[in-house]
Amino acid sequence: MGTNADPLAALGALPSVADSVDSVRKAVDRVYGHRVMRRRSNEITSEAALRGARGSAALSDADWALEEVRRRSDFGGEGEPRTVGAALRLTAEAGQLLSVWRQSPLRALARLHLVAAGGSAPEDTVGRPRLAGETVSEPLIELPLPDAEEVAGRLEGLAELVLAGTEAPALVTAAVVHGELLALRPFGSCNGLVARTAERIVLVGSGLDPKSICPAEVGHAELGRAAYAAALDGYVSGAPEGMAAWITHCGRAVELGVRESTAVCEALQRGAA
Repeated sequence: MGTNADPLAALGALPSVADSVDSVRKAVDRVYGHRVMRRRSNEITSEAALRGARGSAALSDADWALEEVRRRSDFGGEGEPRTVGAALRLTAEAGQLLSVWRQSPLRALARLHLVAAGGSAPEDTVGRPRLAGETVSEPLIELPLPDAEEVAGRLEGLAELVLAGTEAPALVTAAVVHGELLALRPFGSCNGLVARTAERIVLVGSGLDPKSICPAEVGHAELGRAAYAAALDGYVSGAPEGMAAWITHCGRAVELGVRESTAVCEALQRGAA
């Protein structure tokens, strides 16, 4: 991310990124201005959480219909039920970790992994970055895997960047946190689920989406796995144009999440939901 004192702000100044930031801000303002939000924002938040969890699980190879997620309660099994359950738990946990994230991003990430993987991974591997020689199970992401020493160093760098603060827009910070965690895959499992939850935490904690009604996970799933992986390739390249492409991809995901919640608002207004 270069040597600029505020590398995230430098990314935010790229023309394509600035356009995406502006578009996202306008979309978020529109849904927050919807008349239903003045009376029933808690319902919108709950529905956005459910739909966001479904979208995140879909990107981790558990692509269930929304009504199936809504109907089921048995998430303790292996495979897809466990993945969907982990996504639901993470979405519920995200709102509880805002203050922890601001003080210690690494502690927040450890907690997210514990929530996601607890009971499905060896106890001594849960909630900590992987060690040398430990393997990673991560659907979809097929990039070369950084070694444990690089992971530790880059995680510390990411935490320092978050704690130092930035003039960059929330979208840029959220996208970089998301991209870096996917690139590193610091845990033995559930990295995609954790990365998308961290993106949510940044968007909420920054004040862009304080009520958590703009589920980017919905948009990431709608844009598709191939586009998600291709955009991540751009981030991992480290080239400004590649990183800009990843940030604009994340911006489009937020806008699609806004569209989803706007549809929920309209349905509530009609009395259809």
